Amino acid sequence: MPVSKGQLWTGRIMSALPCLVIAFAGVMKLTKAPAVVEGVAKSGYPVSLIVPIGIIEISCLVVYLIPQTSVLGAILVSSFLGGATATCVRVADPAWPMPVLIGILIWGGLYFREPRLRALIPFRSSRTSEQ
Repeated sequence: MPVSKGQLWTGRIMSALPCLVIAFAGVMKLTKAPAVVEGVAKSGYPVSLIVPIGIIEISCLVVYLIPQTSVLGAILVSSFLGGATATCVRVADPAWPMPVLIGILIWGGLYFREPRLRALIPFRSSRTSEQ
C-alpha cells in the first residue's frame, strides 16, 4: 500500500524534531561541552565514555535516517533512549520523560512514512464489516 503525500509529510515532520534533538545531543558529546561533561559525571558514567556514547548516538540516528534501514535505526535509537531513560530514572532526573517522548516521535514518524511498518502494526481492525 503506497504512502500518501499527507502521511509522508506527517511522518517527516514528526521525525524531524527528535532527529534534531538526537543530532544536537550527539554533537555536544563529541565536542565534550562542559554541560555534557557535568551531566555525564552526575549520571555516574566515566567522562572517558562521552565521545564513544556520542558516536553510538549519531550512528543510530544515521541508520534511522537512511530509508532502507529506518526500521533497524528506530530499533537502535529506541534502545539507546531506553538506556537514557533508565539512567535518568536511576539518578532521579525529572527530565526522564524526554527520552520516552523522543522515542514515541521516532516510531510515530516512521509509522506514517513506512507502509511495511503499518502492515506489521495495524491500528485498524482487519475484519471486514459483517453484512
